[in-house]
Amino acid sequence: MDLIIRRAALTSHVVGQDALVDIAIDAGRIVAVEPQLAATARQEIDAAGALVSPPFVDAHFHLDATLSYGLPRVNASGTLLEGIALWGELKPQLTQEALIQRALQYCDWAVARGLLAIRSHVDVCDPRLLAVEALLEVKRRVAPYLDLQLVAFPQDGLLRSAGAFDNLKRAVAMGVDVVGGIPHFERTMADGAESIRVLCEFAAAKGLPVDMHCDESDDPLSRHIETLCSEAHRLGLEGRVAGSHLTSMHSMDNYYVSKLLPLMRESGVAAIANPLINITLQGRADTYPKRRGMTRVPEMLAAGIDVAFGHDCVMDPWYSLGSADMLEVAHMGLHVAQMTGVDAMRAAFDAVTANAARILGLEGYGIAPGCRADCIVLDASDPIEAIRLRATRLAVVRGGKIVARTPAARATLSLEGRPPEIDFKLNR
Repeated sequence: MDLIIRRAALTSHVVGQDALVDIAIDAGRIVAVEPQLAATARQEIDAAGALVSPPFVDAHFHLDATLSYGLPRVNASGTLLEGIALWGELKPQLTQEALIQRALQYCDWAVARGLLAIRSHVDVCDPRLLAVEALLEVKRRVAPYLDLQLVAFPQDGLLRSAGAFDNLKRAVAMGVDVVGGIPHFERTMADGAESIRVLCEFAAAKGLPVDMHCDESDDPLSRHIETLCSEAHRLGLEGRVAGSHLTSMHSMDNYYVSKLLPLMRESGVAAIANPLINITLQGRADTYPKRRGMTRVPEMLAAGIDVAFGHDCVMDPWYSLGSADMLEVAHMGLHVAQMTGVDAMRAAFDAVTANAARILGLEGYGIAPGCRADCIVLDASDPIEAIRLRATRLAVVRGGKIVARTPAARATLSLEGRPPEIDFKLNR
């Protein structure tokens, strides 16, 4: 074998009940998962009861804007609309090399954090398609250690921005993977609905998935998600469409939502919430009570809708913080959605792992024989503890090779009469 991870806890394990397992890896695939394997390997990791999970997956990000904070100026109001305006100011100053270098730096952060798959939207409203060319080059360079999907995103509106649809078509012809949109940013509700129809028909003709920024607004009458569901159903795109953000649902009346959730389930449209950014950008015009802004995650999960969490932004015109840590995203999502039951907390972990992988259509994802040998060893005993501690990634494995290590964090006390070392984990 190439690698064996010994004494691993899995995400499905119940602490204190399930036996730890050994995970055997050969030729880039997992070949066995069982207790006390007799096999040997060229390299071994002793997990010693630590959690071994498939890698983190970010279902919604903007890699073209990342790490551009302060260029050409800081977002003074911190609002979504100023961020969009600021991005418009920055675009003429962008260079391909700077885009590539910032994106590569972020991908390095991601791998160190166990984030090995990202779906990134890339603005196609610049006719130069500079960002598209840059991120296609980044995708090529990071392929050995990170799966990068690109979404052709008409940031300024498909119908509102001259030439946007032609640019989007060119981006797809260049190799972009997913068709995006932003219907709520069109000039009228009717134009928003028309943009969804045009984009979904184009995606169906090309055999591509769809992922639209949809209803990223506090306006409860922004209801483009129902049009997206209707088009997905009409065109047979079930299971290939996602609505990202969906923040207007936070403000919708319950009767309308009771109609909308079954429509999403029937049409197989997934939802991608972005907890850190939704709670930061939405509700800005409220005094008190102030809306949280994030969409109705627990209700969607209860309705059988696939829900993932995305990071969305890191140090860019919309958000000044972030570090590629999907456990931080899950932690915020758990709190904002009040998902504090045991099953709900585990669901928050799934939203940055298995659910996100399913929405992205990742092949061979998981910890089971036959799956790709991509995994992370977390300094925690179960998913809940991993979220609570934002657990250290003790090891990150890609294709059966260890690509990153981080030593466990331990604090040494100097208090007289107290234990010399403190461990914040409770179950190991």
